[in-house]
Amino acid sequence: MSEDERNPMRAAQAAMRPTAPRRFYKRAEVVAVEGGGFALKLDGRSARTPGKRPLVAPTRAVAELIAAEWAAQGERIEPTSMPATRLANSAIDGVADALAATRAEIVNYAAADLVCYRADAPEALVAAQAAAFDPVLAWARERLGARFVTTVGVAHVAQPEAALAAARAAVEAYSDPFAVAALHVMTTLAGSLLIALMAAEGALTPEAAWRAAHVDEDFQIGRWGEDEEAKLRRAARRRDFEAAAKVMAGL
Repeated sequence: MSEDERNPMRAAQAAMRPTAPRRFYKRAEVVAVEGGGFALKLDGRSARTPGKRPLVAPTRAVAELIAAEWAAQGERIEPTSMPATRLANSAIDGVADALAATRAEIVNYAAADLVCYRADAPEALVAAQAAAFDPVLAWARERLGARFVTTVGVAHVAQPEAALAAARAAVEAYSDPFAVAALHVMTTLAGSLLIALMAAEGALTPEAAWRAAHVDEDFQIGRWGEDEEAKLRRAARRRDFEAAAKVMAGL
């Protein structure tokens, strides 16, 4: 008997999940579009987003990421295993029509960026945060000209307007909907605009950015362990973060 069958709540949740659609194509490929962009074709037919718009990426590299996800599907199509495709759908159906609003959501993270809030104990966590966060703040000073204020604890600390303006300018430099969508995913999953910007600019690898953003969580896992559900949720978030970083690198 499976764990879901032994647990009535999980069994009920599993029964409520929609059945994944069957794979209806054999071949996924990328085709250049007249006028610019690269479209996903499934058995020669143009793929579309949930909003019924053509699934077209701005570069071949990003389109290939999307096509690889479709090619890797088994008998059924599992959207959760297709983070680049979901990001593309978001970029085309949502972000493209709301660039200013999406950038504003991203900038909001600068006012309470993860790297500005520190623990006062235990010493091991204080040291781990300093090792992960201090280089991010140094990069912000050198690259953006932004000096952010740190604090101990979780009480909100106001950031200098000059730092927020610099962060806003950095975000507003991104105009492609795919780039803005990718930056939004990385920022929300990291809880840090500064870490996301470093990853977007190649100053941090996706792996290093993920580790920096999860210093606190990793410390707690090291102390108390991690249950299976939390582990699965974390793995899904990491896939989304890494896919967004790959999309950004492919633009």
